[in-house]
Amino acid sequence: MNIPIPELLQAQRKFFATGKTRDRAFRIQQLQALERAIVANQDNIVAAVQSDLGRAAFEAYFEIATLSEVKLALKQLKKWMKPRRVATSVDVFPASAWVQPEPLGVALIIGPWNYPFQLMMSPLVGAIAAGNCAILKPSEYAPEMSKVVTELVRSTFDSDYIAVVEGDAQTSQELLSQKFDHIFFTGGTEIGRIVMQAAAKHLTPVTLELGGKSPCFVDASVRLDYAAKRIAWGKFINAGQTCIAPDYILVDAAVKDEFVVQLKKAILELYGENPAVSPDYARIVNQRQLDRLKSLLGSGTIVIGGQVNDADRYLAPTVLDNVSWNDGVMESEIFGPILPILAYENLDNAIALVNQRPKPLALYIFSKSDNVQTTIVNTISSGGVCINDTVLQVIVGNLPFGGVGDSGTGSYHGKASFDTFSHDRSFLKRSILFDLDWRYAPYTDDRLKFLKKIVTGK
Repeated sequence: MNIPIPELLQAQRKFFATGKTRDRAFRIQQLQALERAIVANQDNIVAAVQSDLGRAAFEAYFEIATLSEVKLALKQLKKWMKPRRVATSVDVFPASAWVQPEPLGVALIIGPWNYPFQLMMSPLVGAIAAGNCAILKPSEYAPEMSKVVTELVRSTFDSDYIAVVEGDAQTSQELLSQKFDHIFFTGGTEIGRIVMQAAAKHLTPVTLELGGKSPCFVDASVRLDYAAKRIAWGKFINAGQTCIAPDYILVDAAVKDEFVVQLKKAILELYGENPAVSPDYARIVNQRQLDRLKSLLGSGTIVIGGQVNDADRYLAPTVLDNVSWNDGVMESEIFGPILPILAYENLDNAIALVNQRPKPLALYIFSKSDNVQTTIVNTISSGGVCINDTVLQVIVGNLPFGGVGDSGTGSYHGKASFDTFSHDRSFLKRSILFDLDWRYAPYTDDRLKFLKKIVTGK
């Protein structure tokens, strides 16, 4: 039975007020319960991903990577929850001060369709570890996974603690009209703006994990065969429907032709002569997304791929050469298996053109040169950086993951998830054994001199 959203929210506020979620033992129990549920449902999770997105079992198991988040939280929770002592100054002597992480309350987690389990459960791990209640909203564009998430959560947690609300955009709007203590959203930039506007009405803090056009630089010093294979893998897993996939290539003009040759070889090695029959190549999530992607195929020259099968929601791994910055494929995030290639003669000019666009979620650099790496990193702002590989930065549990500017705000993974769903509460405790009177009126010249010395150190 579905509980009306306002009643569900009120029930969670009532449960949070009991203080049970503040207890470390309770949090550990819930994380362990989530871990057991994921392990028990791994076959259902994989099957749902394969149904919704046509992913191979190997790629579908990326969704189970949430287990590493759970294990890390269980291992580190005691340390994360521990108060942190801070130094005090002479003007509050004698006193002690510390920072205590505290839960925010009731969080709303809105998940995407491209990694519909992992990107729902990973923030949930942070919410539980930090001592919050949470309401989850899975994407309606991954219906089979939405069912799996709903069943898993409902069979593992009481709804007054962790709950799932299924539905379409109207359901999301109803949820966003409520007052939460934190909203965590993963999805596109335009919807992210809508989420932030809704949150602003209640002054609710938000974490927005968005996307953007993540550039990938390839210079003449790198092994082109290694670079091509690593780029092809990062771009075409999940048929390019990955928020941190390389969106376009900026390659040194001196090696562009050879790089294209190596890229073709890499795609052939990964998916064979006909990727449509490869068991390892995913499908586009729905016809609407496929139609959007097909409209981008007119940019530049197709050097490999371009084949489409609407009935199978299939778009081949596609590489576009002779692309200009003004082509349609360069206007917004592609979020599909289309890879434009742009050649550069001058690295500084290429960097300047990247910087004319919104800040990306990821920045990729393939180069042996420390100077090239440093130049690009220090002049292009991005959510994260990966050098000489793609996508793998997301699996390092102790690296915060998040965007900057249009690509998002806030971060998570590991302790960053705990921090995202916590409030660092400041404490000052003073002794009452004696009381220095320097701060009290009447303000004599001597007291003013003493204050000046405290403030200026002179």
